[in-house]
Amino acid sequence: MSVTLESATADLIAAIDAATHEWLVRCVMKTYVQQLGTPRLEVEEKLLVAAQLAAEQGRAYVAAELTRELSKDVDEQRVNPLQVLRNAVALPTRVLQEFGVPTVTRDEMDSRMMPDDVFGLSPAHWTDVHESLLEPGVIWGAAKAHKVLQRRREEGKLDES
Repeated sequence: MSVTLESATADLIAAIDAATHEWLVRCVMKTYVQQLGTPRLEVEEKLLVAAQLAAEQGRAYVAAELTRELSKDVDEQRVNPLQVLRNAVALPTRVLQEFGVPTVTRDEMDSRMMPDDVFGLSPAHWTDVHESLLEPGVIWGAAKAHKVLQRRREEGKLDES
């Protein structure tokens, strides 16, 4: 069975959409507990409501950006799906800041590459969001690479030797 870039893209977008909300809520709740400990019940309820709202906004943002970017021709795509997810951490970051959560210490490279990710929420790998993204993420990457290599061969820009 041959996988097309179109089907791999659709599968990846669906998998990301299914995982984004839970991941963004988890970013808020886990970071709060790591930095400040278990919140009092009334704070936890407010935090959860704020996290859920941010996660829904993040899910909508991710879905729109993925659809927009991945519908472009492979040579026109400038942002990969993991970068879209990295950009979405601005929403849980805002919630954590509103609740007075202190930022985390990050290494120099992370700080330089993602200066606005003051809580270290950006995923480095598919499984940082959810393990269910690994397979569709790898399949999408392979399908895109295949498409690019096929095109370069057709253009005579790939040395076959």
